[in-house]
Amino acid sequence: MTHAYQEIYLSNAQALLGDAFDYAINACGVAGDSFIKLFSVSSVSNRIENGEPSYLLGKSGIETAVDVLVETTGKAPTAKPQANFSRSREYWIGWAVAYYQWFSGRKFSDIFKVLSFEDLQQMYSPLHEADVTKFADIVDAKVREYFADTNLKRIRTLYGCTQAELAKRSNVSLRSIQMYEQRNKDINKASAETVLSLAKVLGCTMEDLLET
Repeated sequence: MTHAYQEIYLSNAQALLGDAFDYAINACGVAGDSFIKLFSVSSVSNRIENGEPSYLLGKSGIETAVDVLVETTGKAPTAKPQANFSRSREYWIGWAVAYYQWFSGRKFSDIFKVLSFEDLQQMYSPLHEADVTKFADIVDAKVREYFADTNLKRIRTLYGCTQAELAKRSNVSLRSIQMYEQRNKDINKASAETVLSLAKVLGCTMEDLLET
């Protein structure tokens, strides 16, 4: 599995999102489901997804929450951060979701299509003391079930071809193939030349690879 960005930034991303969730929900009183929607549509989520060092190393979680709320609502929160000597449930949710996003390379918006804030709250009690990889495995199974295989992945698997082999033979980059299969890029918007190259290698029509 290709991770979203270099692992050296992961702990920063987890702490950043944990503090952002804790501040927005517990200090500012934003509803959990509302905050994940605002976060998903903000440019902040893209910057964290891409592991931007200037963001992950240069921002606090509180600044991150403020950025999300200002960008999406036009209003800056005025609540003072609360001193927390133990991780709140909301901190854990942001911290764990940041890990899964790095682990899977998926978009936050896709993750939150599968898991509501309530779902994540219910996962806290059994999982917050477990290794975070346990959370990632459970979420990954749910996400994979929700996003059934793309036509590209299904046909490639049936053909018995790895992503790397397909990339080499089609001259389409491995990263592009991975992103099409994860629905992080829309194959319907790919150039005809790209789709034709993939179809030729897999012995199918261009239409077979498009998503309806």
